[in-house]
Amino acid sequence: MARGGPKFDDRRRRELAEAFMVGGEHYEKVRPGYPEDAVDWLVPLGARTAVDLGAGTGKLSGQLAARGLEVSAVDPSLDMLGELRRLHPRVHAVVGTAESTGLPDASADLVVAAQAWHWFDAGAATREVVRLLAPGGCAALVWNQLDTSVPWVHRLSRIMHAGDVHKADYRPPSGPELAAWESAAFRWEEPVTTLGIVELAKSRSYYLRASEKHRDRVEANLDWYLHDHLGHDDTELILLPYITQVWRAVPA
Repeated sequence: MARGGPKFDDRRRRELAEAFMVGGEHYEKVRPGYPEDAVDWLVPLGARTAVDLGAGTGKLSGQLAARGLEVSAVDPSLDMLGELRRLHPRVHAVVGTAESTGLPDASADLVVAAQAWHWFDAGAATREVVRLLAPGGCAALVWNQLDTSVPWVHRLSRIMHAGDVHKADYRPPSGPELAAWESAAFRWEEPVTTLGIVELAKSRSYYLRASEKHRDRVEANLDWYLHDHLGHDDTELILLPYITQVWRAVPA
């Protein structure tokens, strides 16, 4: 696939991803789930088993389990998986990486990565996905992205230093073992307070890895933008526009 979006070398990718080794409770509280029509689109007809790579606290794992799938959720963070086990006891939580899950060959009808593929080594993760897929299975990659076609959201994303913003020409990188890629986009809005937006910013890799000085600057800029410039108050519910982009593919 064509490559686009943020690019990290291996060292920088690992450094940023390490920010998510802790903070599971906060991540679960402030990050949105995925719209049901997007989840419907990515689940193949007749699927019974799924593997969720970089599952975090189980935002997508739980939605798949609610559809009756037997789900194995893989993540390197014990903290994130602890939250997942608490919230989704039916999901099988596995300590591992997308490049090396330790799960059996051909054990999944669906392998997904939600809000996570950019943290992986794309070549090695692609090979692991194909190893896990049962005959007739498919892979799916999912991102919730801020809809920066909305002017106030575009400026918000810059203040937040948000990397997961919608770019129409972005295509996730993958190895040649996956083919026949297709995609769909789903627009929706998340009701959130200004405090919720600030907490969302605090869950981003930029904020988590920043110095106290830079964190204070982000929070001060958000306070000015949301309250002084846009005129919202602390208790007001704001509709934050998202685009959920989903890609799916099958073994070549």
